[in-house]
This record gives sequence, C-alpha cells and structure tokens, in this order.
Amino acid sequence: MEKLVNNYLHTFSCYNLETGEFPGPVVTISRQAGCSAQRLAIKLSKILTGYSYMSETKTDAEWEWVDKKVFAKVVNEMINDIEAGDYNDKDEAVRMLKEVSKAFAEEKVYDILDDKLIQILKGIICRLAYEGRKIIVGRSAGVILKNVPNKLNIRLEAPTEWRINRVMQLNELTQAEAAEYINQMDTKRDSFIEKIIGRKAENNDFDVIFNYASLEDDEIVDAVINILRNKNIISQRMGY
Repeated sequence: MEKLVNNYLHTFSCYNLETGEFPGPVVTISRQAGCSAQRLAIKLSKILTGYSYMSETKTDAEWEWVDKKVFAKVVNEMINDIEAGDYNDKDEAVRMLKEVSKAFAEEKVYDILDDKLIQILKGIICRLAYEGRKIIVGRSAGVILKNVPNKLNIRLEAPTEWRINRVMQLNELTQAEAAEYINQMDTKRDSFIEKIIGRKAENNDFDVIFNYASLEDDEIVDAVINILRNKNIISQRMGY
C-alpha cells in the first residue's frame, strides 16, 4: 500500500522547480457552503477547452472538471497499474481505491477517517493533477497540491447571512435549517483539511479568493482566465 501511494505522491519529483515545468496544468476550487463551485467549474472547463483550441499551440486535449465519472476513470487506471505492477497487497489496494471512489460518488469523501484511505485520496488527486487540464472542486485538493507549480488554487467565500439566504432559496429550507446546514458543511470540510495537513486552512493556502456574493460566475471566470494567462499556465494569446 505504501509503495502504491508513494508512486503518486512523489510523482511531483518529475517537475522542474526552476522552469516550473509540470505535466499539469490544474485548477482547484475550494468553497464555503452556499457557493456554487460546481457550476463555476463546468463553465470554466468549457471556456478553457475553447481557449486551448484557439491557442498558438493547438491541442486536442480538453479541460475536464472532475465529476464522479472522471474520478472513477482515474481510479480504474490506477487499478490497472496495480494489477500490472509489483505490489504485495494488490487486493487491499484495489479495495481501498474502490472505497474512496464510492465515497467521492456519494459525496461522502469528507466522512473518511481512516488514514490509509486519506493517503489513497491524496494519490488520486495527485494522479489527476499529473494528467493535467483538470478542475478539481473541493476534496481538499487545493491544500494537497499547494506546492505544485502550473496550478491555480481558488477559494470561494461569501458572508454568512448571504449564504444562509441562498441555501434557503435553493433548498427550500427555513433560516434555522439553512444556518445549520452551512455550519455542518463548513465544519466538516475544515476538519477534513486539518486532518490532511495537520492545521486549519489559511488564506495563503490559496492563490486567489473571490467574494461569491459580489461577483457573477462570468466575472470570476474572466478573472481566472486572466490570472492563468498572466502566470503562463495557459497561452498568452488574447481572446477566447
């Protein structure tokens, strides 16, 4: 199991720290409860895919936001690697990969407590980042990939009252129910990050923080595109 995880956790030894060359790029989106990161990720993936096609060096690779299908695809690739590789605990590794994939699909990743399963999750996130052109929402991907070049870690935040009102409208909840939901989700996500890195997330864990209450999705997407371009993560070509 340790050999399996290390294969992916140490994949980043392949990048060049001086040039920043890395097989990515990758974008991560962390969010407070009530901020629609998934909707933003879908828009961003479509825009970035079109942007890649129009760049000076055209590529046929599409940007994908990591939904359960993309996650399961990468897990299956890792399972194939295990079955073809030299591992003493193949059955256990496959079982744990499938367990994490199931937790992802059922939105129960933050309920994972077992340290080995968390290590497996880290390995999967690393594999996704290494493949590149991925947009990963939540799952503590931002802090897992904090020190990886050729990436952008985004954080979506908004005032608590605004988030409560939004959750009330979207889910037809009372104010008390919406407040409880937000508190539970924020606490669960914060606790998961703390379990992964041994401390609470801080502002400097993210490259940019947006106030979701004061910006439209398209405004955030435009800003992200410009940041990616200025950081040379995508082509400098103007327009998309």
